[in-house]
Amino acid sequence: MSGLIEGLPDAVALHCLARVPICYHPNLQLVCRSWRAALRSSDVFKARCEVSACEELLCVLAFDPENVWQLYDPRTDHWLTLALMPSQIRHLARFGVASVGGKLFVLGGGSDRVDPLTGDHDGIFATSEVWSFDPLRHVWSQRANMLVPRAMFACCSLDGKIIVAGGFTSFRKSISKAEIYDPDSDTWRSLPDLRHTHTSACSGIVINGKMHVLHKGLSVVQVLEVGQQWSVEDFGWLQGPMTMVQEELYVLNGGFILRQSKEKFGKDTIMDKVISSAPGFKSRIGYGMIGLGDDIYVIGGVIGPGPTNQSIKQLRDVDVLAVNSKWPIWRQATPMTRCSGSILGCAVLKI
Repeated sequence: MSGLIEGLPDAVALHCLARVPICYHPNLQLVCRSWRAALRSSDVFKARCEVSACEELLCVLAFDPENVWQLYDPRTDHWLTLALMPSQIRHLARFGVASVGGKLFVLGGGSDRVDPLTGDHDGIFATSEVWSFDPLRHVWSQRANMLVPRAMFACCSLDGKIIVAGGFTSFRKSISKAEIYDPDSDTWRSLPDLRHTHTSACSGIVINGKMHVLHKGLSVVQVLEVGQQWSVEDFGWLQGPMTMVQEELYVLNGGFILRQSKEKFGKDTIMDKVISSAPGFKSRIGYGMIGLGDDIYVIGGVIGPGPTNQSIKQLRDVDVLAVNSKWPIWRQATPMTRCSGSILGCAVLKI
């Protein structure tokens, strides 16, 4: 990394390169070997954070094709297909996904490939393996395994760490175990167990700097408090896909997008405002919903057989709602170029 830009100290030159949007990095790497090395180093991510040049990319894994992730750049409305994730598990599903330190992490889960003779999911329902993708070097790496194999569990990134809790382990047994991962040391350590286990899948969401674990079909929420102890609350939230946009919680329920303002989180609260109708998603299942910037993205999914449709249609569609605009309306982004069907995982990668 010596002599990046003639006449400038390398630290200053790296800050200049760090300000260039990610979509132009492949071209910058063709300039010279020193630029290529600099743009593939961990130093460039640190520099991007220092100069407030980090961008948010959408990461998506769909049912088809298996184990292939795509990245979406909202700046260019462009999709990029990543190298095949090198897990030996076929049709990976029921996993957790998170982003920390400029990398994408895929955790646990098991095979969704069914043996037509036995009905088994390749004999693998839950695993402890962890993979990370480095978007600067464009490589997958295997990381330290979780302490417990798990699937259909809550997973969140918080304060530069990854927290996983609950879900199901081998033999489809529900568990209350929780653990936390430090990407700098590549180590896991145990956290206190959840207060309750349930026979339904759970998911995680960060609200007001705390991880909330929600179980499908239940109003009870378990919150990781300061001091890493779990509390149990019943907020009476509506059921449906949830996501955060600019520290406010949104849910898709009954064909509407509703918002819960951050000032009103607490017991016995209800979604306080209808933001937009979303009738098109009533016949659409298996889609992903996530906040990116000031927008909600609804991605992929399938439309099953119906009065006007005799077959299952796998979708590549990407619908976007600008929830903070004066008149929120839906718009179409560029559809996924490689992936289609049910969304098995999606996350926002900050790089």
